Amino acid sequence: MNTRQPYTQAPFQEVLVSPMYLAGSNGTGDAGFAPVAHWPHHYLDEGPCQLLVTSPDQRIRIGWFGDDFELWKITASDDPLSAPRWTATFNHVTPAELVAGLTTALAQDYAGASDDTGRYLTGSYAHWRDAAQPLLDAGWKRDGGAVLGTVEIIAPDDQAGILYDKRGSGTVELWAGPPGWGTRAEAIFTARTPHHLIAATAAAMADPAPVIRERHQIHREVEHMVSLAPVGPPAPQLPRAPTPLDVRRTAVTQAVHRAARYPRTAADLRVMAARSRTVASAQNRSSNPAPALGVRPSATPTPPRHSR
Repeated sequence: MNTRQPYTQAPFQEVLVSPMYLAGSNGTGDAGFAPVAHWPHHYLDEGPCQLLVTSPDQRIRIGWFGDDFELWKITASDDPLSAPRWTATFNHVTPAELVAGLTTALAQDYAGASDDTGRYLTGSYAHWRDAAQPLLDAGWKRDGGAVLGTVEIIAPDDQAGILYDKRGSGTVELWAGPPGWGTRAEAIFTARTPHHLIAATAAAMADPAPVIRERHQIHREVEHMVSLAPVGPPAPQLPRAPTPLDVRRTAVTQAVHRAARYPRTAADLRVMAARSRTVASAQNRSSNPAPALGVRPSATPTPPRHSR
């Protein structure tokens, strides 16, 4: 259901938005941090990074920059002091639910890693298709007009995609929305990012489940591209005064009900009269029973005659 009403009517109304990749950010990183809620949290008072969540050994770092264009920066290193093996950045338009696809995979990798190695550091070499497979499984198609040396997979609505650059940089970019500072979500993975982590993020992108946003958080240039549905049951409507048509319909309905309970056709009246005569006759017989066979009713005695 698509309800495209001006923001001025209910700007803070919660709505279900789909597809998720066009929902934009809700201004918080809660959904992205939820999979690693048990990891150490560091709240920073100075500098652009406002919140840093790290793995217990600090080799994985998830930073949230609340006021920057690059809202998220996620890295993995061999040890807390070495340079990152890879980096993933998400801009300020990217839904936190999309970031959660990556942080969920990181939490799972870390829980299953040994003391010295982690699948989240390098993983195994894979073809670009392995990173994009969740999108291909969801019906996304390869763009035949991609620049030479790149591979791009496009969503059925043409409003999202994954771009794999096989040239020097080797980066992978997930994007959604029309071009523009406030409308396009971008997630960029450096060349050495394990493909299964990109695939986990892509799988979240292809998830058809809607996400919750306040109406004013949907960009006006994107609103016509998404489906919006109110959260919860609709508000109760106040009773209205009956119209003349309502009054006539009520009168007809009541007349039909009365006719069904009290029939008034000629045939019905004859049947009712016959039933009344039968009941009355039966009542008379019960109050004046017939004499027994062979017994004559006694005659009324006549008074005696007297001769003069």
